[in-house]
Amino acid sequence: MDDQKSLSEIEKLRSAVEGADLPSLLHEKAIEQIERINLALRHGGNLSQLDITTKYIDWITNLPWNKKTEDILDIAKAKITLDKNHYGLQKIKERILEYLSVLIIQKHTLKIEAVHAPTLLFMGLVGTGKTTLALSVAEALGRKFVRIPFGGLSSALDLRGQSKTSSEAEPGMIIRAIRRAGVKNPVILLDELDRITPESRASIMGVLIELLDAAQNMNFNDYFLDYPFDLSQVLFIATANNTNDISTAVMDRLEVIQMPSYTDAEKIAIAKNFVLPRLLKETGLGLDNVQIDDAVWSRITRPLGFDAGIRSLERTVEGIVRKVAYKIVSGQGQSFAVNENNIREYLS
Repeated sequence: MDDQKSLSEIEKLRSAVEGADLPSLLHEKAIEQIERINLALRHGGNLSQLDITTKYIDWITNLPWNKKTEDILDIAKAKITLDKNHYGLQKIKERILEYLSVLIIQKHTLKIEAVHAPTLLFMGLVGTGKTTLALSVAEALGRKFVRIPFGGLSSALDLRGQSKTSSEAEPGMIIRAIRRAGVKNPVILLDELDRITPESRASIMGVLIELLDAAQNMNFNDYFLDYPFDLSQVLFIATANNTNDISTAVMDRLEVIQMPSYTDAEKIAIAKNFVLPRLLKETGLGLDNVQIDDAVWSRITRPLGFDAGIRSLERTVEGIVRKVAYKIVSGQGQSFAVNENNIREYLS
């Protein structure tokens, strides 16, 4: 890179910082860093330093330091959203509505933006609706939704980032989630907290305590940013299959909501009224393209034995929809009936 191009890159960095809505101290820090790189390049400095600074400026100028969505504070709408997205689960819906009611009162009465309530932990077997409930909370509040998978997480640095001393360094999963959301107050799903690798569990739990503690998360320190980010307006929700591998200190900051197993009758109702219509819509088909006889729903619901959740059921119904799509595209017709006579064809 020649000197003229280097100077052009420096000017781009200055413009990016001046045009961004940064905290004043971070603005000063960024300008100082740009000037140091500029001076170093004028005296034959390493261009890799410019790459690192460019990456750093890109990150800090694209974070939503002050941008947020306005909450929908309507408990009636929240109830409609939960009922629309979930069959049954009345006790769980009531607990979520109570939780949201506290947040609404805090905003109306105390005029606070930060969340002051234990983090919800949806606990249950695979396919029992933990993630979709978290999505419904975000939808009810009108907030952005981001998921952070904890399955196999092997280092606290995955969450907290690494110092920008090398070009490969980048922020941790928390700050990356904030950038993806584009706002400082999304719903962030901490998914599968019980699946962290054993050797890193203690250090990762330490980061979780900071994330979930209202006294600490307003100044969350990501090592790459090297500047505190306010997470106090983030609504964290967690999931786990069980709590055996979650530390006591973290559990103290969580409100456990136990997810039930679905009965066959509940699964059939969910499949008919939620899963099939959704999959048809996603595929571009309509209810007139496939009719499933009531008599075969039990075989669709339990093709391989009992399953506590509906994940397997969703895959089975998805397979039926795919077969119908193929029949339509290959010119075999436009409307198909799934019944006792042909169910094996659709389940194969």
